[in-house]
Amino acid sequence: MKHAIVMGASSGIGFEVAKLLLDKGWKLGLAARRTEPMEEMRKVYPEQVVVKSIDVTRCDASELLMELIETLDGVQLYLHVAGIGKQNRQLEPTVEARTVATNVAGFTCMVDTVFGYMATNGGGHIAVISSVAGTKGLGPAPSYSASKAYQSTYIQALEQLSNSRKLNISFTDIRPGFVDTNLLTGDSYPMLMQKGPVARQVVRAIERKRHICIID
Repeated sequence: MKHAIVMGASSGIGFEVAKLLLDKGWKLGLAARRTEPMEEMRKVYPEQVVVKSIDVTRCDASELLMELIETLDGVQLYLHVAGIGKQNRQLEPTVEARTVATNVAGFTCMVDTVFGYMATNGGGHIAVISSVAGTKGLGPAPSYSASKAYQSTYIQALEQLSNSRKLNISFTDIRPGFVDTNLLTGDSYPMLMQKGPVARQVVRAIERKRHICIID
């Protein structure tokens, strides 16, 4: 049985992708700040699901992630979905700071932790849900746009590092457009895509180990 961790699995794309992977027979470590939705999934798939409460912005996040990997007895796929985003036309400092803390610092901590594990355990696959916003900044959401550009560039650099060290770690940068999830609640975005079809494209991109997958 293949093992995967979905970071940010309590709602949205992460939750939908988790369901698809479970149906395909994967054993999953599901992590997020809120555990209630993931616990419901564990009731349905008791032999395939391990649940862990992890806040990527906390100083113990790396330790908790390693505990989850050990509980799973290893991981071949890590999918990073955890993130926040909000329109911030007035550049409210707290909004920008929270976005950077989650999407940049928290993201880096989690991906580096998994990279370190895979580097010493035969390799693996790291997939990241970034955004089309990372390719060209969106005026109403400056820190969100910049944080997604950071994520794309970061895993591109890690892929080069993996290749130079011959570590057998592959990477997939998944860049959705606007998806109808809690992330966009209260904001006005055109042509929202539904979570289910987007999740299916995410899984397809992961299975094919695509370097970049734009979903729009």
